[in-house]
Amino acid sequence: MKYKKLISVVLAAVLIFSFAACTKNNSENKTDNTTSELTDITVCLDWTPNTNHTGLYVALKNGYYKDAGLNVTIVQPPENGAAEVCASGQVQFAVSAQDTLAPAFTSETPMDVTAVAALVQHNTSGILSSKGQGMDRPSGMTGKTYLTWDSPVELATLESVVNADGGDWSKVNIIPNTVTDEAQDVKQNPDHAIWVMYAWGGINAKVNHIDTDFFFFKDINENFDFYTPVLIANNDFLNTNPDAAKAFLKATRQGYEFAVENPEEAAQILIESDDTNSLAGSETLVAESQKWIADQYIADAPQWGYIDPARWNAFYEWLNEKQLVEKQLPSDTGFSNDYLE
Repeated sequence: MKYKKLISVVLAAVLIFSFAACTKNNSENKTDNTTSELTDITVCLDWTPNTNHTGLYVALKNGYYKDAGLNVTIVQPPENGAAEVCASGQVQFAVSAQDTLAPAFTSETPMDVTAVAALVQHNTSGILSSKGQGMDRPSGMTGKTYLTWDSPVELATLESVVNADGGDWSKVNIIPNTVTDEAQDVKQNPDHAIWVMYAWGGINAKVNHIDTDFFFFKDINENFDFYTPVLIANNDFLNTNPDAAKAFLKATRQGYEFAVENPEEAAQILIESDDTNSLAGSETLVAESQKWIADQYIADAPQWGYIDPARWNAFYEWLNEKQLVEKQLPSDTGFSNDYLE
């Protein structure tokens, strides 16, 4: 699927308790006696550090947050997920995705969060498969095996693209997705198809010289050009600290703009900032992924972080039509551009 979470249960438990008083090396100004004068902000990632997150680490390393009057800490997600800890107020910001947020906005107790910035402008996810197996387009998945994380939205998306392309989703074998290296999996299992983010899964295949086919969901159906990943914020924090939220997003924008202009240096910052050690041995992958994704952070948007209401609403309208949410999602649900400069 997307990046695989490589965090053990023990580490996750430790990190949960660290939210309130994290003083590890991902916090700015650890020895700066002016820290008390800065506004504390904690950001929870969705997975271990990867190139979706580079701008955050650049803003931290280059002092953009400190210059904005902020003391920012970046933490890893607990087992119950980044969005949950953000909604509960344990962190002010978190990384999530439009597709996984949809059910949270329509449950009996909706999550108290808002998407405030797009980390990547277009949906770069799609299906990775072994080259020459006919799965360079959705219909080719008929009779093959798809590795799923068993989300209703995920499965409905696959059913839609396969059937619309002339395939037969009912003839696709579905098994649980437990792999940590998608490229190696499709190499060893030529009938497998896996949902990945191209910046990581696709580039990983290239780096390891594994011949694969790939198609983007957004190229099959424009409704699937949804926003993933996005930066979400706790609504209480937004309401009570709008200036701090704007300052955080301005500094974060500077981090991503630096990564666009300096992908090699940004990749090195990400590697050096990774205190989970999950990137060890993957330096080439990080560097190549950073070069590719640098053009995706802003792409054709008027500025970094901008969320196009038409595209956001189109995906949620599709969910409404397919009855994939508990209740109808009204237009403009769950996002705001108001905190961008």
